[in-house]
Amino acid sequence: MSSDLDAPRTTRERLLVRQVRWVAHDVVELRLTRATGGALPAWEPGAHVELTLPSGLRRTYSLCGEVTDAEAWTIAVHRAPDGRGGSREIHETALVGRELEVRGPVNRFPLVPAAGYLLLAGGIGVTPLLPMARELTARGLPWRLVLGARDRSRLVYAEELVVLGGDRVLLLPQDEAGPPDLAAELAATPATHAVYACGPQPMLDAVTELCRTGDSARSLHLERFTAAEDAVSDRLGPVEGEFEVVLSRSGLRLTVPADRSVLDVVREKLPDVPYSCEEGYCGSCETAVVAGLPDHRDTVIDPSERPTSTTMMICVSRCDSPVLELDL
Repeated sequence: MSSDLDAPRTTRERLLVRQVRWVAHDVVELRLTRATGGALPAWEPGAHVELTLPSGLRRTYSLCGEVTDAEAWTIAVHRAPDGRGGSREIHETALVGRELEVRGPVNRFPLVPAAGYLLLAGGIGVTPLLPMARELTARGLPWRLVLGARDRSRLVYAEELVVLGGDRVLLLPQDEAGPPDLAAELAATPATHAVYACGPQPMLDAVTELCRTGDSARSLHLERFTAAEDAVSDRLGPVEGEFEVVLSRSGLRLTVPADRSVLDVVREKLPDVPYSCEEGYCGSCETAVVAGLPDHRDTVIDPSERPTSTTMMICVSRCDSPVLELDL
């Protein structure tokens, strides 16, 4: 998390959807460029961007292209029939040739220094890990990637991964090979290696439990596409009435009632405040705290960092003091 007062500042501009192509079953890849060409802001593996779709929906997606491709950002989107509509809109709308507002890049899933790396992916969860595998290969560092999916047609970027990593890549279509043996993978990984995981919530829960206990206990780095169960429990916990929010740069003082979020109240006055998931896992609404005691209910800020964090996710987090002052 940010160590100073300011939350991450990102660029916002309109980018052209230059190309859309299928990369796996129910997965399309979008290539985004400036309409007139030119270099986009640099990014590092693990970064994501936020798209504002034609309907007005805002959704975040991991950058999965080449970090050396300065003139394009690439994302891949899995169609989720039971999702909140963003993926269906991307799959069902003719986007090639249209411009979308894009914010970013932001990186809350960066590669940390380590002797080696175990990358665990489920389905579309491979998107932030693919650039990591490329980067680790370029650095000459040891890595292994395990990618699971329901069947072979859903193994996103499988061919590229095999070309890149050879036998360092294990592809597991579950209808053929069953689910990944996460315990065995962790047991075979040296304790000095960092573990990164991105995928469905049950997979992340299993990895988290394994990394907390037993011989596999180690530091774990997660990227979530949905809210964790403990975060949902936090949000459903007791709410201690209303509180005041002061927006220091805007000179506004607002009341946040018990049945509304800080984000809801703030957006009535500042509609351009960024947000996406509204469930506390994407980090798009991260805002610097000037004064007050945030009640963190997100999964972006690690529990160990909450007492000293200078930012908060205003979509789900609340306040343990009568007044909360934000840098907005």
